[in-house]
Amino acid sequence: MTLDSFNSAGRDDAAALVRPCLDIARWVDAIVEGRPYADVTAVADAALSVAAPFTEAELDGALAHHPRIGERPEGHNAEASMARGEQSGVDASAADALAAGNRAYEDRFDRVFLIRAAGRTADDVLAAIDERLGNTPEQELVVIEQQLREIAALRLEGALA
Repeated sequence: MTLDSFNSAGRDDAAALVRPCLDIARWVDAIVEGRPYADVTAVADAALSVAAPFTEAELDGALAHHPRIGERPEGHNAEASMARGEQSGVDASAADALAAGNRAYEDRFDRVFLIRAAGRTADDVLAAIDERLGNTPEQELVVIEQQLREIAALRLEGALA
């Protein structure tokens, strides 16, 4: 979909494009209601700030759609396709280390580790896991929200390119 067609689409069609980027209803509504956007950068900027802050329940709901880092996302839906592209730079040779990092993170925070993988190497991701394991649960919720927003902004840019 182009920016022009997104700006002029019916609400349901626009929401269908936005929802796979970040499935938080308040966020989807805010992005759709914010139309028209002057350019794709304006949509991405909105993705980084609208409907803030997210509740813990919203974050947990959104995380339910994200695969573990280093695991190949299954399925043929838009979210799985986006996640496969985002994780393409994460080297499969680090699979054991990533699996161990995922387990440590899940043991500590009881949720899947989430990071904007686009543009990051496996070493970058492993360093982030180690760093974030030192966060308090409250600090980690802030980081998760920021990562979700960065992922959503990238996904929107890609969907409207």
